[in-house]
Amino acid sequence: MNKPSTKATAAPQNGTTAADITVVGGGGHVGIPLVLAFAEAGMTVNVNDLNEAVLASLRSGKLPFIEHGAAPLLSKALANNRLIFTSSPGTISPSGPVVVTIGTPVDEFLNPVQKAVQDCIDALLPHLKDDQLLVLRSTVYPGTTAWLDSYLKRLGRNLKVAFCPERVVQGNGIKELHEMPQLVSGTSKDAEEEAVALFSKIAPEVVVIKPLEAEFAKLFSNAYRYIEFAATNQFYMIAKSAGADYHAITQAMKHNYPRLKTLPRPGFAAGPCLFKDTMQLAAFARNQFGLGQAAMQVNEGLVLHLVDDLKRAYDVSSMTVGLLGMAFKAEIDDTRASLSYKLKRMLQMSACEVLTTDPFVTTDSAILPLEQVVARSDILILCTPHSAYADADLKGKPVVDVWGFLKNANVVY
Repeated sequence: MNKPSTKATAAPQNGTTAADITVVGGGGHVGIPLVLAFAEAGMTVNVNDLNEAVLASLRSGKLPFIEHGAAPLLSKALANNRLIFTSSPGTISPSGPVVVTIGTPVDEFLNPVQKAVQDCIDALLPHLKDDQLLVLRSTVYPGTTAWLDSYLKRLGRNLKVAFCPERVVQGNGIKELHEMPQLVSGTSKDAEEEAVALFSKIAPEVVVIKPLEAEFAKLFSNAYRYIEFAATNQFYMIAKSAGADYHAITQAMKHNYPRLKTLPRPGFAAGPCLFKDTMQLAAFARNQFGLGQAAMQVNEGLVLHLVDDLKRAYDVSSMTVGLLGMAFKAEIDDTRASLSYKLKRMLQMSACEVLTTDPFVTTDSAILPLEQVVARSDILILCTPHSAYADADLKGKPVVDVWGFLKNANVVY
């Protein structure tokens, strides 16, 4: 693999020198809450992102996706000239910390792709100065932080490398950054101390652990949540197969019984993190992470289970099926890894027509208004429990509601 130059280049004279901190990928779901939190703390932030359209949106005061509580902070940061927008590696700030929000994806074989992190670092490295703090922020494969520190040393570079994983719930990053402890780790004492000082500006508490432990903490957190969803989804399918009402069962189980208060309701467990991070952990464990792999089979299989049940109960081939909600979770507009689309693809193989609607999603040209989908559909499936559907007039159409969310609808499954 080609290696970048080991020498740092001079910073471009374009105003980026005024920034106190650079967030690479600053226009993304991880980056924007972090950018606004640091700006609110009084720092000038270089928002570095390859997506020019996203930068233009932010520069005009518009968020590219739903992030609750972010709009007033964005307006304030712009008014106070706290944000600098750049779109190339050569425009990162030559001083102050650099936070990289590029994580480790998985490929089509569910193996981690560490090259994504290396490619990002290789592009940045000629423009970084020795002794700068370099923080990995997104989920990485275990051992990545130590690998990066060793990689830089082999190139003759001396940066302070830290891993400080984000752990916020999508759409609520602003709120949770101010409420939750931040995990901080560094490959040296200097890196650790500088990372602690940095995140203490925006967090109520900082928890210091070793880099490998921080990497596992992030993966374990998401895998545990994914397994929780798998447990309740498996219970749901067992109850359904017996003709029992799982929602009545859970209501009885949880009533004044604190040990079950964290049992989630069934539903589509998806999104860009839970599945991916569970599979990274499985890959690290040499595919001996049976709980995680079983969770994947259950959560992904719920969609197939639902389609099979529908085909047994109805002549789906003659029906138009309407899908309510295409985002991967409620009250957001993010469709990444949404199981709604897996369900759509499966139904398109057997149904006469499949229609989709979502009150938040704007990136899918196939999305139709709710009223049109309800009017044209023979049966509806609640895929995402957006609050807008709670009291929606579904015209008495039969509805599939795995979530147990709808109270006044004609729920048939």
